[in-house]
Amino acid sequence: MSKKESGAQWLLLTAVFVIATCGLIYELVAGTLASYLLGDSITQFSTIIGVYLFSMGIGSFLSKYFNQNLLAWFIRIELLVGLVGGFSSALLFIVFPLAASFRLILYAIVLITGVLVGLEIPLLMRILEKKVAFKELVSRVFTFDYIGALLASLIFPLLLVPHLGLIRTSLFFGILNVGVGWYLAHHFSKEIRQVVLLKTAAITLLLTQLVCFVFSESIMSYSETMTYDDNVVYSTSTPYQRIVITKNKHELRLFLNGNLQFSTADEYRYHEALVHPTFSSLDQPEQVLVLGGGDGLAVREILKYPSVKQVTLVDLDPAMTKLFSRQEMLVRLNDSSLLNSKVHVHNADAFTWLRSNKTLFAAIVVDFPDPSNFSIGKLYSTSFYQLLKRALRPDGIAVIQSTSPYVAPKSFWCVDTTLRSVGLHTIAYHNYVPSFGEWGYIMATPEEPHRWFSHLPAPLKFLNPTTLQQMLTFPEDMKAHQLLDINKLNNQALVKYFEEEWGKYLEH
Repeated sequence: MSKKESGAQWLLLTAVFVIATCGLIYELVAGTLASYLLGDSITQFSTIIGVYLFSMGIGSFLSKYFNQNLLAWFIRIELLVGLVGGFSSALLFIVFPLAASFRLILYAIVLITGVLVGLEIPLLMRILEKKVAFKELVSRVFTFDYIGALLASLIFPLLLVPHLGLIRTSLFFGILNVGVGWYLAHHFSKEIRQVVLLKTAAITLLLTQLVCFVFSESIMSYSETMTYDDNVVYSTSTPYQRIVITKNKHELRLFLNGNLQFSTADEYRYHEALVHPTFSSLDQPEQVLVLGGGDGLAVREILKYPSVKQVTLVDLDPAMTKLFSRQEMLVRLNDSSLLNSKVHVHNADAFTWLRSNKTLFAAIVVDFPDPSNFSIGKLYSTSFYQLLKRALRPDGIAVIQSTSPYVAPKSFWCVDTTLRSVGLHTIAYHNYVPSFGEWGYIMATPEEPHRWFSHLPAPLKFLNPTTLQQMLTFPEDMKAHQLLDINKLNNQALVKYFEEEWGKYLEH
C-alpha cells in the first residue's frame, strides 16, 4: 500500500470518528432540549434514542441504493448532517413558543439527522472496501465509531453544556461536520465531479454557522423573549436544568426548565408555609437539613430561629447556589442566607447524600421540584423516605412540599400515603399562593408529637396562629376519595398520578 493510499484511509477513518462524535452529540442535544422544554427527561431521552436508532436503521437500509460517486455522496451527506444537526438546537428553541405541534418538529429533526448519520458509515465502508481487508475494515471503522461515541458522552455533560450551551454545542459540531466535508472535497478533488460546487456550499455553510455561533446568545434571548411574558434578565444552561429569571415592574420570577419556581410577589407565602409550621412545633431546634431549596429562601425563614446552630443545604445544581449567593438582587431577596456562617452548602444528589449521612436532625425541609419525571419521583419514594426517617431525631419533624391538593389530589395524598407506609406520622396542610394556586405540604414525624405551632417568630408577612389553623382544613375537592398506591422505586406511582392530573389541567 502506498503512503498516499494509507493517508487517504486514515483521513476517512478520522471522518468516522467525527461522524460518531457529532451524531451522538446531536442525539444528546435533542434529548436534553426536549427534557428542558417538555419535562420528563426519562421519557424524552428514551423516545429520542429510539427514534434516532430507528432512523439510523432506515439510513443504513437506504445506503444500498447509492451505487455511483460514493465519495461525492458521502461528502454531500456530511454537509447535510452539519446543516440539520448544527442548526437543530437553534431552530427548536425558536419554534417552541410558536409551533402548536412542537413534538412533530422535534422528532422530524431527529429522524432526518438519524437517517443521514445512518447513511454515512455504510457508504464509508463501501468506499474503503477495495482498499482494506474486510476484517480490518470492520475492526477499524467500528473502533473509531465507538471511541467517538464515548468521547461525545463524556464531554457533553462535563464541558459542552455548562460552557457552550445547547445552541453553541450543536453549531460547533455542525461546523466540525461541514469542515470534514470541505476537507474531504479538497483532498479528493481529482476524484469528485462538481467539486467546486461542493466546496462552495461547504464554505457558505461554515460561514453561516460561524456567524450563528457568535450570535447564539441573541438567538437564545429571542427564543426566551417569545416564550416568557416578561423580560428575561438572566438565563443559563447547566448539566441539570435551564435556569431563567424574568422581571417586570412588580416582580422577579424564577423558572427551571420552563416551570415557575417562585415569584417575588408572593414567594413569602410559600416559604413561610413551608418552614414555620414545622419550626414553631419544635423545642429549640439546632441541627437543620434542607434538601433542595438552592435559592436560599427556605433557609432565610429558618434563620429566624435563634436556636438554629447549623443549616446543611443539599442542592444538586451548583449553578443555583452560586447564583443565589453572588447576584446582588437575589442575595437581597434571600437576606444573604446562603452566606451565613451557620449555613453549609453541599452540591450533591440528595438520595446519595442521605445514604452516607450520619447526623440526626431536629428538622428536615424537603423543597424538591414536583415529581414530574422518574428522576425526581425517586425523591418521593419509600426508599428515600426511609433514609429521611433515619436522619430525623425521634422528636424531629420533616416537611415536604407536595404539589397542589386542588389540581392533583391523588398526587398530594400519594405522598402522604408513602410517608405513612415507612412508619412516619403525618399532618397535611395547604395554603393559597397566587402564582400557583392552592399548594400543599406534609409534615412527618417518627413519633407522635405532643404539641403543634406553639411559637411563631415575629414579624411574618403571611402566617399567624389563625391562618395556621385554617391551613389544616381540607375541603371535599382536596381530599383523597380512593385507596392510593404507595410510591416505590419500582412502580413510580406518584409520577403517573402527577402526569395524569396535571396533564388534564394544562390541557385546559
